[in-house]
Amino acid sequence: MATPVPLPLRPRDAARRARQRVEVARPELFAALPAAPAERGRRRAAAVATQRSSLTSLTSLTSPKVLQRTGIGLAAASLALAVLIPSAGASIAPASSTTPMAQSGSGPVSADPGVELSFSRPNSTSSMDPDGKLHQALSVSAAKVAPAAAKGSLSAPLTKLVPSSPFGYRVNPLTGAMGELHTGQDFAIACGTDVYAAAGGTVTFAGWHSGGGGNRVVVDHGNGLSTSYNHNSSLLVKVGQKVERGDKVALSGTTGASTGCHLHFEVMINDKTVDPMGWL
Repeated sequence: MATPVPLPLRPRDAARRARQRVEVARPELFAALPAAPAERGRRRAAAVATQRSSLTSLTSLTSPKVLQRTGIGLAAASLALAVLIPSAGASIAPASSTTPMAQSGSGPVSADPGVELSFSRPNSTSSMDPDGKLHQALSVSAAKVAPAAAKGSLSAPLTKLVPSSPFGYRVNPLTGAMGELHTGQDFAIACGTDVYAAAGGTVTFAGWHSGGGGNRVVVDHGNGLSTSYNHNSSLLVKVGQKVERGDKVALSGTTGASTGCHLHFEVMINDKTVDPMGWL
């Protein structure tokens, strides 16, 4: 008969047999050690007991009898409060307001005839309101207006601006003299084109300018600011006339000290010319 081949032991069984052999051979090594399996068993048993106790308590709380008793107790307490303390809402009357409220309606609103009503322009401006911007800029003397406040406060004197000769020192195109101050901004334009007031004001000059401006118009905008329109072929305004921004004041031309059809536009602060492009 063949000798049976022993099956290999599981690691756990092999470790237990090895421990048993060592315990037999050297019992003093294991005398002080606690019985680990027994200790683990006791801890597991305690944990199971705790879980069962918790489940028992929870079951007792949610049992129908306990819930019924709790509901009866709450109902009895509510009934007692209703008998002892009547409804507080019935004894509290709404506080009546002593201040009459304004009644809304669609009737007319009237005011005392002696009341003075003011419709002054608000102190706010935008690029869409150049009159307001100029009004705010001229709240001080024109000489004290900051460049940022001046820019855009005057409107273009022509429908289309084509700059030619700028403000500043240049060679005189007629005489060739060096270092002449060109006192305005030239815009190339065909003769007979409409010329518009850059802002509202009063015409202080309308006629022939002997200094080379030809047919010239000057408009005073107040607080030291004025504009002039030169070399026109004809004038459409008179001295003392009130004009608004965009009103026609002349037709362009080439009169006076001019080499061709154009508009010589000037901006003056206290009768001293400045660069018009800083105001347009």
